[in-house]
Amino acid sequence: MVTFILNLIKLLRAIARGVRQDVEFRVLLYTLLSLLFGATLFYTHIEGWSIIDSLYFSVMTMSTIGYGDLVPTTTLSKLFTIIFAILSIGVFVAVVTKIVHVIIDRKTSKLVKRKAAADHLDK
Repeated sequence: MVTFILNLIKLLRAIARGVRQDVEFRVLLYTLLSLLFGATLFYTHIEGWSIIDSLYFSVMTMSTIGYGDLVPTTTLSKLFTIIFAILSIGVFVAVVTKIVHVIIDRKTSKLVKRKAAADHLDK
Protein backbone atom coordinates (compact mmCIF):
# COMPACT_ATOMS: atom_id res chain seq x y z
CA MET A 1 0.00 0.00 0.00
CA VAL A 2 2.85 2.38 0.80
CA THR A 3 4.39 1.78 -2.63
CA PHE A 4 1.06 2.53 -4.29
CA ILE A 5 0.72 5.82 -2.40
CA LEU A 6 4.30 6.86 -3.20
CA ASN A 7 3.80 6.08 -6.89
CA LEU A 8 0.48 7.94 -6.89
CA ILE A 9 2.24 10.99 -5.42
CA LYS A 10 4.94 10.75 -8.12
CA LEU A 11 2.25 10.53 -10.79
CA LEU A 12 0.36 13.54 -9.45
CA ARG A 13 3.59 15.56 -9.23
CA ALA A 14 4.45 14.64 -12.82
CA ILE A 15 0.99 15.70 -13.98
CA ALA A 16 1.26 19.00 -12.08
CA ARG A 17 4.72 19.62 -13.56
CA GLY A 18 3.45 18.83 -17.05
CA VAL A 19 0.50 21.20 -16.65
CA ARG A 20 2.78 24.00 -15.44
CA GLN A 21 5.55 23.58 -17.99
CA ASP A 22 4.16 22.11 -21.22
CA VAL A 23 1.44 23.59 -23.43
CA GLU A 24 1.07 20.35 -25.41
CA PHE A 25 0.57 18.45 -22.15
CA ARG A 26 -2.19 20.86 -21.12
CA VAL A 27 -3.95 20.49 -24.48
CA LEU A 28 -3.75 16.69 -24.35
CA LEU A 29 -4.96 16.57 -20.75
CA TYR A 30 -7.84 18.94 -21.53
CA THR A 31 -8.78 16.78 -24.53
CA LEU A 32 -8.65 13.62 -22.42
CA LEU A 33 -10.79 15.13 -19.67
CA SER A 34 -13.26 16.49 -22.23
CA LEU A 35 -13.61 13.06 -23.83
CA LEU A 36 -14.14 11.46 -20.42
CA PHE A 37 -16.67 14.08 -19.36
CA GLY A 38 -18.61 13.84 -22.63
CA ALA A 39 -18.65 10.04 -22.66
CA THR A 40 -19.69 9.92 -19.01
CA LEU A 41 -22.62 12.23 -19.73
CA PHE A 42 -23.56 10.25 -22.82
CA TYR A 43 -23.65 6.88 -21.06
CA THR A 44 -25.47 8.35 -18.07
CA HIS A 45 -28.25 9.69 -20.28
CA ILE A 46 -28.46 7.08 -23.03
CA GLU A 47 -27.69 3.88 -21.10
CA GLY A 48 -29.14 5.06 -17.80
CA TRP A 49 -25.96 4.10 -15.92
CA SER A 50 -24.85 5.92 -12.79
CA ILE A 51 -22.16 8.58 -13.16
CA ILE A 52 -19.60 6.25 -11.57
CA ASP A 53 -20.52 3.35 -13.88
CA SER A 54 -20.40 5.66 -16.90
CA LEU A 55 -17.00 7.07 -15.93
CA TYR A 56 -15.72 3.57 -15.15
CA PHE A 57 -16.84 2.26 -18.56
CA SER A 58 -15.32 5.29 -20.31
CA VAL A 59 -11.95 4.80 -18.60
CA MET A 60 -11.97 1.04 -19.25
CA THR A 61 -12.70 1.67 -22.92
CA MET A 62 -10.16 4.48 -23.20
CA SER A 63 -7.41 2.42 -21.60
CA THR A 64 -8.33 -0.65 -23.69
CA ILE A 65 -8.91 -2.78 -20.58
CA GLY A 66 -12.56 -3.51 -21.31
CA TYR A 67 -13.57 -5.97 -18.59
CA GLY A 68 -16.96 -6.54 -20.22
CA ASP A 69 -18.96 -6.08 -17.04
CA LEU A 70 -20.77 -3.10 -18.61
CA VAL A 71 -21.83 -3.27 -22.24
CA PRO A 72 -23.62 -0.73 -24.44
CA THR A 73 -27.11 -1.98 -25.25
CA THR A 74 -28.47 0.51 -27.78
CA THR A 75 -27.36 0.93 -31.37
CA LEU A 76 -26.60 4.60 -30.67
CA SER A 77 -24.40 3.65 -27.71
CA LYS A 78 -22.56 1.05 -29.73
CA LEU A 79 -21.84 3.54 -32.51
CA PHE A 80 -20.80 6.17 -29.98
CA THR A 81 -18.47 3.66 -28.29
CA ILE A 82 -16.77 2.85 -31.59
CA ILE A 83 -16.07 6.54 -32.24
CA PHE A 84 -15.13 7.17 -28.60
CA ALA A 85 -12.64 4.28 -28.62
CA ILE A 86 -11.01 5.45 -31.85
CA LEU A 87 -10.61 9.01 -30.55
CA SER A 88 -9.83 8.35 -26.91
CA ILE A 89 -7.29 5.52 -27.12
CA GLY A 90 -4.85 7.71 -29.05
CA VAL A 91 -5.31 10.63 -26.69
CA PHE A 92 -4.90 8.35 -23.66
CA VAL A 93 -1.64 6.92 -25.04
CA ALA A 94 -0.38 10.42 -25.84
CA VAL A 95 -1.10 11.66 -22.30
CA VAL A 96 0.57 8.63 -20.71
CA THR A 97 3.57 9.13 -23.01
CA LYS A 98 3.83 12.80 -21.99
CA ILE A 99 3.66 11.84 -18.30
CA VAL A 100 6.50 9.35 -18.79
CA HIS A 101 8.53 12.03 -20.61
CA VAL A 102 8.01 14.46 -17.74
CA ILE A 103 9.20 11.84 -15.23
CA ILE A 104 12.21 10.85 -17.34
CA ASP A 105 13.17 14.48 -18.03
CA ARG A 106 13.09 15.22 -14.30
CA LYS A 107 15.26 12.22 -13.46
CA THR A 108 17.67 13.07 -16.29
CA SER A 109 17.90 16.66 -15.08
CA LYS A 110 18.70 15.50 -11.54
CA LEU A 111 21.40 13.14 -12.83
CA VAL A 112 22.97 15.89 -14.94
CA LYS A 113 23.01 18.27 -11.96
CA ARG A 114 24.60 15.62 -9.73
CA LYS A 115 27.22 14.84 -12.38
CA ALA A 116 27.98 18.53 -12.83
CA ALA A 117 28.30 19.01 -9.05
CA ALA A 118 30.55 15.95 -8.77
CA ASP A 119 32.72 17.15 -11.69
CA HIS A 120 32.98 20.57 -10.05
CA LEU A 121 34.11 19.04 -6.75
CA ASP A 122 36.72 16.88 -8.51
CA LYS A 123 38.43 19.93 -10.02
